[in-house]
Amino acid sequence: MSSVATAGVLGLAHAGSGRPGGRRSAGSPVLRPVNGDDDTLLITLDRLSRTAQRLGVFRRPNEVVPVSDGLYLLSLDRLALLEETWAQFSAILSDATARSAIKLPGVGVVAGVDPGELVQLPGIEDFLLLRRVRDEATSGRWRRIVLDCSGAGDPMVFLRAPSVLHQIINRLWPRHLRIAAAAERPVLAQLSAAVDAIDTDCLDVAELICDPTSAAVTLVVTADDRGADLLESSLATIDLMGLALRSVVINRTGLGATGDEGPGTGPDPVVAGIREVLAADESDGVRVYEVATAPTPLDRPARLRKLGVTLDEPSGVGQGSSTAKVGTLSGTGLDSRFELVWRQRLPDPDTLRLGRADDDLLVTIDGFRYPVRLPSVLRRCDAVDAQWDDDRLRVVFAPDPAVWPVR
Repeated sequence: MSSVATAGVLGLAHAGSGRPGGRRSAGSPVLRPVNGDDDTLLITLDRLSRTAQRLGVFRRPNEVVPVSDGLYLLSLDRLALLEETWAQFSAILSDATARSAIKLPGVGVVAGVDPGELVQLPGIEDFLLLRRVRDEATSGRWRRIVLDCSGAGDPMVFLRAPSVLHQIINRLWPRHLRIAAAAERPVLAQLSAAVDAIDTDCLDVAELICDPTSAAVTLVVTADDRGADLLESSLATIDLMGLALRSVVINRTGLGATGDEGPGTGPDPVVAGIREVLAADESDGVRVYEVATAPTPLDRPARLRKLGVTLDEPSGVGQGSSTAKVGTLSGTGLDSRFELVWRQRLPDPDTLRLGRADDDLLVTIDGFRYPVRLPSVLRRCDAVDAQWDDDRLRVVFAPDPAVWPVR
């Protein structure tokens, strides 16, 4: 799956591996081998997007539309997905209320909200969009999916939605309490199962987005002061979320075709600065493209291909927090000290904040907070120290005496 996002857009690519039997790890979505002739699915999220018009097809929300040989378009409608899901969920709530002699506080009120009354459920809408993307990716129909995140507001916040929703669900109604409630009150079993299904989907989608064997990220940077200012923060967020960055497109729209500001002025200094920031990534295999203003309107696939930009295949190489390693620093038992380390860019070290919520380490960088899932050995520990050495973030953990097993 290929994702396109900016410092400024993000994109995820490659939906099917074609390997016999697909791929599955514990708790992860299955990527089935491609079994059809269909090739690429382009997914847009912007309800006002003119992509369908530019490609010469009718926009049919939430339906796959053929564009040309090997190219299909799916325009997702977040409100329609929200209404459909809410109708299913409220039906479960209504059924639970009708069959229960005990009236559960608030359930009847929530169940009575009509789908047509909904305006917005922040975070949940983003999750539903990504779940539909996951469903297409695991269908076995597509060799590649390109997800255009430019219509999602902040693309990093959008891609974070499944992890945040998973955290909220398990704070409000933890899984062990859901299981207990279903056992004590059979009428709640259906509701508990529905919440479990959503929670499992959250984990599936979050894992798919960060899986370097299935997803690749293309970052689009505008060649202006705004793009340059956002670049380092965007790269830091990609590290924090563990996204697999494979390519960067420098969008030079408005500059001359040669990339110069004008005759005799030399290379554009903003582009040169962006290139300098990306130098380390290029040396690690990330491809950087420069795209100037096209001489003709980009209104058909053939003209898009002439831009010469290729979305790279997933490399299988992880990045940032997805490659975090645990090591023992010293001691044994309650005197043990462990270290969690990953490569992390940090444009402004003063913005680094650490917190803890259940099995997650909450890391905040440049005002963006992300729950990093802790390895099992660290879930009974407290974070006691952290250091950043210009390249890597090191967090030191000590056992919590209240929950550390006594041997």
